Amino acid sequence: MSATPREVNARCSVARSLEVLGEKWALLVVREAFFGVTRFADFRARLGIAPDVLTARLETLVEAGVLERRAYRDQGQRQRDEYVLTEAGAELKTVLAAFVAWGDEHRPSGFGPSIVYVEQATERPVRLAFLTEDGQELAPDAVTVVPGPGAVGISA
Repeated sequence: MSATPREVNARCSVARSLEVLGEKWALLVVREAFFGVTRFADFRARLGIAPDVLTARLETLVEAGVLERRAYRDQGQRQRDEYVLTEAGAELKTVLAAFVAWGDEHRPSGFGPSIVYVEQATERPVRLAFLTEDGQELAPDAVTVVPGPGAVGISA
């Protein structure tokens, strides 16, 4: 008996990640959080996103543990929530860097990169790479994908 698409997707890391990050606005909210944006009004102003869409994306990111909701109160104002990256959210930096590298290569704007990842101490540019367990860098065409122990309905 073969696995149903639902069973395959439930085991698939990509499908599970897309449940949280698959909406365009989700990754853009995360991008803004890396720039230090934490407040609803600031996300909305920087992204030009409809309030109902932003509310839904923030809720999904909070439920998935990417962002943490924290209460704050500006003097003379009512209490509101801000949204701060969690450890899981901070680990999305490499995902965003991969999107940036791909977009700069395959969808260039003509203006040059809008984001450059640099080493914090030296400000020298860095890039993503596949590394072996002993630290040897591999070209992308030297890397293949094979089913993992959780795979179902996938053959090599």
